[in-house]
Amino acid sequence: MRFMMSLPAPVEVLEKAVPTMEVVTAMRKFNEDMAKAGVLLAAEGLHPSSKGARIRVSGGKRTVTDGPFAEAKELIAGFWIIQVKSKEEAIEWANRCPLPEGGVIEIRQVFENCDFPPELQKKTAAS
Repeated sequence: MRFMMSLPAPVEVLEKAVPTMEVVTAMRKFNEDMAKAGVLLAAEGLHPSSKGARIRVSGGKRTVTDGPFAEAKELIAGFWIIQVKSKEEAIEWANRCPLPEGGVIEIRQVFENCDFPPELQKKTAAS
């Protein structure tokens, strides 16, 4: 089972704060521990929304808006994709994340082809 662990943070923190050496070192250690255990598939930090863009569709028309996104209260600061045997194991790994006081980590299972009803499953060459 694959899970995404995401790290939401307040917009004002992401737009203005630079992580401390202590935080960066702790996160790198956390990533190394998951890599050594063979569960880490991807781990990335994200630039602030001021360097991003959003695309919205309304009435069939697409509108691109450059960041920052003032209406957002929280944005994703970074994420991990892990492969583990269960939600409980994903929670165990998330509990090891060096979160600051008030920090949050969200865990969401990634859809696999078998999670869809048969009529929506992607057909492979073997099937």
